[in-house]
Amino acid sequence: MADLEKLYTAVLEGDAKSSAALTAQALEAGADPMSLITGAMVPAMDEAGRRFEAEDYFVPELLLAARAMKASMVLLRPLLVASGAKSLGRVAVGTVKGDLHDIGKNLVASMLEGGGFDVIDLGADVPPEKFIEAVKDKGAQVVCLSALLTVTMPAMKTTIEALKAAGVRENIKILVGGAPVTAQYATEIGADGFGENANSAVALTRQMLAAGN
Repeated sequence: MADLEKLYTAVLEGDAKSSAALTAQALEAGADPMSLITGAMVPAMDEAGRRFEAEDYFVPELLLAARAMKASMVLLRPLLVASGAKSLGRVAVGTVKGDLHDIGKNLVASMLEGGGFDVIDLGADVPPEKFIEAVKDKGAQVVCLSALLTVTMPAMKTTIEALKAAGVRENIKILVGGAPVTAQYATEIGADGFGENANSAVALTRQMLAAGN
């Protein structure tokens, strides 16, 4: 039987080498890939997020935990695809046009993936057309827009307006986040929610997709 406690600890402590090794051992022993995710990895990332909100963890610790989780996912993802396992939903994540910062966006993407979502990472400096393509061609159900600079925040509104013009706005949920972004601004530009940090973004995504089912 897989040692879920050791895998949980490896992810939580950001030990990517151990996380990958423990995942490989568990798979060799016949463990179900999804049980490793739901039994160890998701709880570990949830705990990392909780510690971040309590200021017991900071961005470096969260990034290390996300890296450890991704090391395991490299082994698990092909098996999940082959088995036809369903994700919790498909999420497109990107930093808006004009903004090259991606640390926060990368963290959100990693935690969403660790939480069982299929993530379409569009990168940084993403024009509205790329978000539209992610919805139309790749089936994104949630779009997460990130901005770290005040001067690039208007690109969030531009992107939302472009999604409306493309006729896909009503079919998706839009979350916004980043250092200068506020809940009030999210409401003003017509977003569905505001993620204060990576952990809250994951929680909101879960809630929105659950509400839509």
